[in-house]
Amino acid sequence: MKKKEPGSSMTRMALYDRVRQILESARSSASRSVNTVQVMANWLIGREIVEEEQKGRRRAEYGKQLLLDLSTRLTADYGRGYSVDNLELFRRFFLEYNDLRGSEKSDALRRISIDDSISAAMRRKSMDNTSLQLPQNCSLNKSWQPGRLHPSLSWTHYRAYLRVDKPLARSFYEIEAIKNNWTARETERQINSLLFERLAKSKDKAGLMRLAQKGQEFQKPEDVFKDPVVMEFLGLPESPRLVESNLETALINNLQNFLLELGKGFAFVARQHRLTLDGDHFYVDLVFYHTILKCYVLIDLKVGKLSHQDLGQLQFYVNYFDRERTTAGDNPTLGLILCTDKNDAVVQYTLGEEQKKQIFSSRYKLHLPTEAELKAEIRRELRMLSAGGTRRTSPKRKRSRA
Repeated sequence: MKKKEPGSSMTRMALYDRVRQILESARSSASRSVNTVQVMANWLIGREIVEEEQKGRRRAEYGKQLLLDLSTRLTADYGRGYSVDNLELFRRFFLEYNDLRGSEKSDALRRISIDDSISAAMRRKSMDNTSLQLPQNCSLNKSWQPGRLHPSLSWTHYRAYLRVDKPLARSFYEIEAIKNNWTARETERQINSLLFERLAKSKDKAGLMRLAQKGQEFQKPEDVFKDPVVMEFLGLPESPRLVESNLETALINNLQNFLLELGKGFAFVARQHRLTLDGDHFYVDLVFYHTILKCYVLIDLKVGKLSHQDLGQLQFYVNYFDRERTTAGDNPTLGLILCTDKNDAVVQYTLGEEQKKQIFSSRYKLHLPTEAELKAEIRRELRMLSAGGTRRTSPKRKRSRA
């Protein structure tokens, strides 16, 4: 192998790569330091407001005048960002995240000045003199819990969390943002699309607690898929004239957003993947590989209501992949049909017990569902589960007439 000559283009490129890595690491660390300081400053401002209100003068008119006066003074000295609405948000931030700093919530904390608190936050986030690697606590660790300060969560993240009323849902979004490195914009999108409610609607109480404490986990194939799948990012109207090819093209053009909606672990493989049997050609709309479950995931797009023929076709694709495409180490292929509507009874009677472990169906929405729409979905599914359980346990019972 030829030795690199000093000053050669290869040597200069290697030097550039090393310097670039240093600068990128430094920039990331500096950004996290700024985020942490801003979060702590807003929390401490909220604490000062709450403590002032609690000095025996907690009246609505006093609180309103207090925020108005503080806003006027801060805006004159520091510019935008300190409106009455923002100060009220800081106040709520302290009340909702009263344990933000963990075990330091004590009389000792109250004696710490704002300058000392911010300086301490800066020191904790400063870069090591001997290494400019990214901080190790940017992922989940045993000492961190939802509701505590984390360097990966900016003030914009926490501002989005304050719109989430349910404590379990709020904890879930904090965990998922850290695990998946969501930006604040991605976090807001997942909250607006009611991700927690979509994942939680089929879980029991213990499952809800696990979801809130550990985030989304993949223990079995059905943990991968959401129902409904929300694809408002496509910008497509709800229209009976929509065709599968247009939907597929829009998904490919917005692949990054689609992968975010599908969830972690999905890797795109192909579109219109051809299968050939004895000269006949068949095409799978979208092929993915799930890196956590170690299996192929085939997605078929359906504009309109799901039929038993659609399920049979997807089963054919799944069987083909299991026999012809999987290799050692791959788990059984999974199939998902995305449709505008479905009859759950048709799905139940078309698929056998073994097929249900591999074939799934989800409605897709081209707009963000409201909480009322989602609750209606949950009630519908609970009715189907209840009816299904009755039919399985009492197959000879005659159907009552409405």
